[in-house]
Amino acid sequence: MHTQPVAAPARQPSALSADAAWQVDDLMTLYDLPLPDLLHRAQSVHRKHFAADTVQLSTLLSIKTGGCPEDCGYCPQSARYDTGVASQALLPLEDVLRAARAARDSGARRFCMGAAWRSPKPHQLEAVAEMVAAVKALGLETCVTLGMLRAGQAEQLKDAGLDYYNHNLDTSPAFYGGVISTRTYQDRLDTLQRVRGAGLSVCCGGIIGMGESRRERAALIAQLADLRPYPESVPINNLIAVPGTPLADAEPLDPFELVRTIAVARIAMPGAMVRLSAGRESLADAEQALCFLAGANSIFYGDTLLTAANPQAEADRRLLARLGMRAGDALPPMEAVCL
Repeated sequence: MHTQPVAAPARQPSALSADAAWQVDDLMTLYDLPLPDLLHRAQSVHRKHFAADTVQLSTLLSIKTGGCPEDCGYCPQSARYDTGVASQALLPLEDVLRAARAARDSGARRFCMGAAWRSPKPHQLEAVAEMVAAVKALGLETCVTLGMLRAGQAEQLKDAGLDYYNHNLDTSPAFYGGVISTRTYQDRLDTLQRVRGAGLSVCCGGIIGMGESRRERAALIAQLADLRPYPESVPINNLIAVPGTPLADAEPLDPFELVRTIAVARIAMPGAMVRLSAGRESLADAEQALCFLAGANSIFYGDTLLTAANPQAEADRRLLARLGMRAGDALPPMEAVCL
């Protein structure tokens, strides 16, 4: 059935030229479309860049849990909040390799390692570099998230064989100060610049459902899309309201707003892997299916996501089978270019 055309803006957002920046008003125009029209547009963009039936599986392991000095209002690993998450030492290499082998054998293509640090110290980075090299030797793509990086640290990780560095912007510049005070937005941008300068791929996204408005969600996507090049991986996290954190009582986000956010991210960053990340366990199967239709083509896969629950691997396999989708590298029909 053909839907009634909606009034178009003066400049069609979907036809944005390669050298133009996305404006928040453009993205709001997309957000405000009737959901069927938005999904159609996002799916059309998705099919130009990726195989629409393929989802990349990634596994995330917390290699150093708890005790972080930062005050991120959503994070149960902050030492400032009583969340029941105890501070633990860096995992031994053999424990990391055991988890990486299990992830590979269950179908994961990328293995991500997260450490609850503000910024890694030299001896800590040396230990992580050893982990990266060992995981890489198993045939997996490697990704780490270690906090802010100092000069030369991204190059050290690159030399160890790292593929991706994750460092999320979390939210829009205007909303950021209400969530985090111990590091600035510019601190995050500086780390991303160091990662790019070392020749690493960037994994960078945000969290929705922290009390921000739709316009602030659009501003986050505009910020991400305006990184040149934009991130190769864009995780979209739905807040997990953890007791003991300042955001414990945040109002749950309408799942359709998550679907819309994924669709807008897909349109604004057509060549990126858009990952359905934290908070996925709260979604019904039909809601996850809508996220795939909106352009999500990567999920975190396994039993835990750092310190939060994640849908179990077997349930994920059953869902993909029911949808006629498959796990894989989600490669595009032809090589896509990140603009």
